Amino acid sequence: MASAHPSQGLPSGMDPSMVDEYASQSKLLQEFVKIPSIGKAWVFTSKDENASRAMVSVSQSDLLANKKRSFLLNTHISKSSSKSVSFQWSPFPVEMSGVSAVVPSPSGKKLLLVRNAEDDDSPTKLEIWGPCQLENEIHVARSVHGSLYADGWFEGISWNQEETLIAYVAEEPPQPKPEFNDSGYKKEGSSQKDFRSWKGQGDIEDSWGETYSNKRIPALFVANISSGEVRALKGIPRSLSAGQVIWAPSSSYSLVFVAWSDDNGFQETPRKLGIKYCYNRPCALYAAADPFKEEADKPSTDSNKGDTAALVKLTADLSSAFFPRFSPDGKYLVFISAKSAVDSGAHNATNSMHKIDWPTDGKLEGSLSVSDVVPTVMSPQDGCFPGMYCSGLLRFPWLSDGRTMILSSAWGSKEVILSINVASGEVSRVSPQDSDYSWNVLALDNNNILAVSSSLVTLPQMYYGFEDSHTDKPCQWDWQEISSPFPKPSDKGQLLVSRS
Repeated sequence: MASAHPSQGLPSGMDPSMVDEYASQSKLLQEFVKIPSIGKAWVFTSKDENASRAMVSVSQSDLLANKKRSFLLNTHISKSSSKSVSFQWSPFPVEMSGVSAVVPSPSGKKLLLVRNAEDDDSPTKLEIWGPCQLENEIHVARSVHGSLYADGWFEGISWNQEETLIAYVAEEPPQPKPEFNDSGYKKEGSSQKDFRSWKGQGDIEDSWGETYSNKRIPALFVANISSGEVRALKGIPRSLSAGQVIWAPSSSYSLVFVAWSDDNGFQETPRKLGIKYCYNRPCALYAAADPFKEEADKPSTDSNKGDTAALVKLTADLSSAFFPRFSPDGKYLVFISAKSAVDSGAHNATNSMHKIDWPTDGKLEGSLSVSDVVPTVMSPQDGCFPGMYCSGLLRFPWLSDGRTMILSSAWGSKEVILSINVASGEVSRVSPQDSDYSWNVLALDNNNILAVSSSLVTLPQMYYGFEDSHTDKPCQWDWQEISSPFPKPSDKGQLLVSRS
């Protein structure tokens, strides 16, 4: 009797009964990847306090292209006196193809889109959009700087209040490298393409590790959106990696930024070691002058060409300072510190919050006073505030009182939303106390909060939070679930998620 032959076209080890199962799993996978992930959100207020607009960035996996596609969804927010809110979503999203960053201006009347260069020969593009047209497009050559840092620790793109200048963090321009022939002499007429060979490349450049391995040192630049001129902020030593730049209130030092040093304190030879998942890298806040204002204030003589204003280190007595934010009245500079992690060497530890009384005259002379807002919590009590574990801040995290900051922080095994009064140091939990889900703040709508909630077995759901002023208990919030246009998985998909 002849032996049965394997089914034609089936891989080894598979039988026909497995084909249907794989097909079913494939359909479920395609169903799940169609569900968008919610990223950032921006709310634009109007003269009508009961109406506002919002943009929500979402992403969706593209299995065929093996990448993520990004979209923007617009919605109109209508509020009533009975503390109910309705969202009227636009019928279709707008795809942000090739866009690395979306940054609205403070008034919401302009929008910056960043398109990083896809190859070494293409420029970086900064697009300035108005209400109904492209107002300006700035092409920045690779000789000026490389790609912008659009996410991660070094991310920093900031409009000034007049909405005439944009400060941002990008790769420094390529450094000149020596090229040698076989005899060891400098080779004349070498092109940049020759530098990719095995031949002499000059001093080795250390990187910041994962996701930064192919990026050059982050540096600061300022672009004039009218003229299109881009100027580098000079005077920052190459031993410092700059990031998280913001504009200061009226001051001779217009820019405040974070800088990480090559000297990590763990060894004699400075090395960057990596930063993506490590909060224990020493860093400090610095202030510097806007390069456009600095040049305008100086006499135009050959003797001072190339001079730069000295950097001012604002946090000389702290081993860590990041996420700087000015209070709306400009009186405080508030920031987060991971000094507990830096001083102990732990990859992550509880954070603290501090503030600097910003001088009213804008002159940064003498030592600045740094005071605690939320101190480091080393031994939290059961059920009480465990300390701050903050991985990000909104660009404008303030309620209308100008003293209350809203942020997300880890609390046990989940994330919660906190309110922090920077004047009194009072910390309150804003997200529901009895919720087992993680909550993240997306944006503020005056004194209301747009947030997203999810868990390991539930899909992300957006919520709108109102502060309840009709109760004797402090910091009580009502949360309303928002109807969204995002598709839901099938019943089988929902069942699989809940069982996972």
